[in-house]
Amino acid sequence: MLRAMPDRQPWLLKTPREVKGAGFVEAFELKEEEIPEEAWKRYPYAIPCVKGMGRLELHPAVTFLIGENGSGKSTLLEAMAVRLGFSAEGGSRNYQFSSRDTHSGLYEHLRCSRRPGREQDHFFLRAESFYPLMSKVEEYETADPFHVPYTSWGGNTPHERSHGEAFLTLLTRRMGGNGLYLFDEPEAALSPKRQMSALVRIHDLVMDHSQFIIATHSPILLAYPHSLIYECGEHGIRAVKYEDTEIFRTTRDFLMHHERMVAKLLEEQEHDEECEPSQEGKKPFRRRRGK
Repeated sequence: MLRAMPDRQPWLLKTPREVKGAGFVEAFELKEEEIPEEAWKRYPYAIPCVKGMGRLELHPAVTFLIGENGSGKSTLLEAMAVRLGFSAEGGSRNYQFSSRDTHSGLYEHLRCSRRPGREQDHFFLRAESFYPLMSKVEEYETADPFHVPYTSWGGNTPHERSHGEAFLTLLTRRMGGNGLYLFDEPEAALSPKRQMSALVRIHDLVMDHSQFIIATHSPILLAYPHSLIYECGEHGIRAVKYEDTEIFRTTRDFLMHHERMVAKLLEEQEHDEECEPSQEGKKPFRRRRGK
């Protein structure tokens, strides 16, 4: 099923050059005919966004996958990455390693539709395996005694930088354009200000003939206008406008009414604690709070 791309804020689309993106990957399609009937009741095929995936058209510049924790967006991104030849733990296609083989077999049932032309650069980044990935970078960079190490990493090992600095080095020094890049929750390493820097760098790479697929909870990254947003949830998966996302609405409402919302959240917490039953069937009790 084809999903129409929602209109994005047209006033943000005014840039010095036309934004096209590379569009290396046109779409992913679930090969439903290959999946056994009993498999639809099990992970990952029972996840609504997988079950209702059909043919998922990608934006030639940036495609976002969003949803609550457990909605399946990272599972879907991981399957796309493995289908494209990446290790499930991340890195470029040259990084084939695994500290623990936990990825699903969903990638075996994805059909990838590509446009003519191949990317010259490629990288899969996932927040949960960033540290072992940087250890693998260190291993690869120092393996050849005739190779000057870390030339693409600012001259020294990423382990000598903070998590956020290492990610920004990856984004600004390692990624050179004309590339296909998959990110799983990249904002985990970044402050809000650094997320803005990352958004600008993503745009630079898009203008340099690159394509991104990003799973995120960040309202800052998600605001990038030359993109398509897919929301994963109990409804399945659907294209949405930025202003209609739960991420945008919740962040906006919290920042505009933070005192009222915090007071309400704490009041609900106190009520839950007051109604918590004690052990052995005794009457409900109120917890004492430390001073």
